[in-house]
Amino acid sequence: MESETRTAMNPAGSEDAAANSVMVVGGGVAGMSAACALADAGFRVTLLERRGYLGGRAASYFHPGTGEVIDNCQHVLFGCCTNLIDFYKRLGVEDRIFWDRRMTLIEPGGRRSVLEPSKLPAPMHGLPAILRAHCFSVADKVALMVAMGSMLLHHRPTSGRSLLQWLKAHGQTAGAQSRFWELVIASALNASLDQIDLAYAQKVIRELLLNSPEAGAMGMSRVPLSDLYAGTAEYLEARRGRLLHGRSVTGAEWDESARRWTVQCGEERLEAEHLVLALSFEAMAKLLPTMPESADAGGLQERLSKLTHQPICSVHLWFDREITELDHALLLDGEIHWMYHKSRWQPVRTGEGSYVELVISASHKFAALPREEAIRRATKQLGEYFPAAKSARVVKSALVKEVRATFGVPPGIDAIRPGAISPWPQCFLAGDWVQTGWPATMEGAVRSGYLAAEALCRSVGDPRSILAAELAATGWMRMFG
Repeated sequence: MESETRTAMNPAGSEDAAANSVMVVGGGVAGMSAACALADAGFRVTLLERRGYLGGRAASYFHPGTGEVIDNCQHVLFGCCTNLIDFYKRLGVEDRIFWDRRMTLIEPGGRRSVLEPSKLPAPMHGLPAILRAHCFSVADKVALMVAMGSMLLHHRPTSGRSLLQWLKAHGQTAGAQSRFWELVIASALNASLDQIDLAYAQKVIRELLLNSPEAGAMGMSRVPLSDLYAGTAEYLEARRGRLLHGRSVTGAEWDESARRWTVQCGEERLEAEHLVLALSFEAMAKLLPTMPESADAGGLQERLSKLTHQPICSVHLWFDREITELDHALLLDGEIHWMYHKSRWQPVRTGEGSYVELVISASHKFAALPREEAIRRATKQLGEYFPAAKSARVVKSALVKEVRATFGVPPGIDAIRPGAISPWPQCFLAGDWVQTGWPATMEGAVRSGYLAAEALCRSVGDPRSILAAELAATGWMRMFG
């Protein structure tokens, strides 16, 4: 019945190979999710990717210096990432995610505090762990409870105010600011406190920590990131689509009489009725001069010029022995923010030692360090939290500097982010930087892909809903909207 309904509602059920075709440019998370959703809606989809692998900034690759396949940066998801989870289910890889509800905070010297949900109803489920945490003083805990209460009661802040301004106005202690807001929230949004729009900080707090115990569960891929997407080509082919690697788009032309797009890839020209541009914002800005003239293109160009990037650095270390029994941890009071013990939850990693990835968010200063100095500093600091690392031997190492890891979310960012509908006919935009209501995350990227697919479907008279519903609040949180 569902397939019959889709064919009746959507002219994409046509067998005309030239009709109801869609070209999706960009094989990152946004492009893949848009392509798969549109293929499910009955369109003939061609997904173009300039590289030989999928994933964009959430990809993995072979690192010749180590002989290992590594992720360009550790990416995580949470229970509240309903659209990303939906996308993984489409591809049949949801069982390749390792889930954990515990978050361990470690101080220099090794003292630990564990944040995990209790049996209390939301939003109280996290309170016992906060009260038990060694890393927060009594004053810190009081300040955090005051802040959480305020965010709970005033849950629709006006975009344009920085998180730092709000923290100062709400009496946050130095410990609460450095050990919670800077570490947990600023690192999650990959920006300094003064460069975070309050609305996005509040979204993180509500979605991850307050709405429900399930929302804050953290997921990590058990396989290299690109392996998660390996079935994309087969998925599209099973739905009359295709994936083309090695296609770098240099321009696009619109034929008004034929109502069709022609995309230029070197000497190759590809045609489709509809176009989805799922590019990073800087790639979109580079493509703009080659697009057809449009009265609204100047406005898009101005928006793109105001978007900025934030870097993330990751240090990969392979030790000759086990340095900790923890799967992951937040490291307090140092340059390193996260430790991911990947050899514990990635079966592809063999051997008796430890493979850890250390992540430094919003890492402008760290990114400026020479490779050897960055690895030396990270290794030395790791030993301050895990004494076993001091006696272990580093077998091999790698430094990855992702200088364009995320887009910035400064105050007023929502006025800059464009929607899914582009300045050109039958053309739609996707990418984590498009207006999704979410910051620069894989969830935001999938949301943008689904929103572009929804907009395209509506343009041909199909009002289907593709975007997955947000995870429902539980317990007492249902009273707070």
